[in-house]
Amino acid sequence: MADAPDFTDDLRLAHLMADNADSLTMSRFKARDLVVRSKADHTPVSEADQAVEAAVRRTLATARPRDAVHGEEMEDTGRGPRTWIVDPIDGTANYVRGVPIWATLIALRVNGEICVGVVSAPAIGRRWWAAKGAGAYTGKTLLSPARIQVSKVDSVGDAFLSYSSINGWIKDGRGQGFVDLIRDCGRTRAFGDFFSYMLVAEGCVDLAAEPDLELHDMAALDIIVREAGGRFTNLDGEPGPVGRGALATNGRLHDAVLARLARDDTSG
Repeated sequence: MADAPDFTDDLRLAHLMADNADSLTMSRFKARDLVVRSKADHTPVSEADQAVEAAVRRTLATARPRDAVHGEEMEDTGRGPRTWIVDPIDGTANYVRGVPIWATLIALRVNGEICVGVVSAPAIGRRWWAAKGAGAYTGKTLLSPARIQVSKVDSVGDAFLSYSSINGWIKDGRGQGFVDLIRDCGRTRAFGDFFSYMLVAEGCVDLAAEPDLELHDMAALDIIVREAGGRFTNLDGEPGPVGRGALATNGRLHDAVLARLARDDTSG
């Protein structure tokens, strides 16, 4: 029987790239002359987003020249079984307004499965990471890890739900289900973006869900939640960062929440 792949070197590389990203993003955070423009989908992109993704790609071109790269801001490069997935700043809208809740997301997908993930949020001094079969951790660096685990809450009525906004749920045909879920959960807060999912992985929050996400938004979150003992699927229950939405839970609540978020078809 073949030994399981060891992703230690890839995880270390992801941390090194996150360190560089933190330096770039923090050097321009709250800069009065920060250059920001609107993309075709009307979402903002800053010079810092572009600088981080370019830096990650330069590092990978040297350290992993055979690997493919998929990022938010630039065209895909390379092909093969290994793909690095990069969101240079998750929460750009926060970044450009001076809100400190944003992060760089770096993941590695191997043969279709996310095997490494790092989420680095330097403005709040937090970082989370995981590698396949090695557990999920938080800490300021790879040298100061604290293992994290999801909660054991097993009732929606006792659950803490975090989300980004209510926009998109009705358009997705799940509006009534989401409203009912908010009403029935024990507590709800809109922590938003990556932070909701990291709080699930830490056991501080029991549920996180969004209806409209891309692969780069989800890849790093997926493995961190799973290695912390939780479940990460799309809103139809397919495992992993697939499709356009995501549900992350402590696992115990997952099927019940999926049933609540089934399309209600009110959007036509």
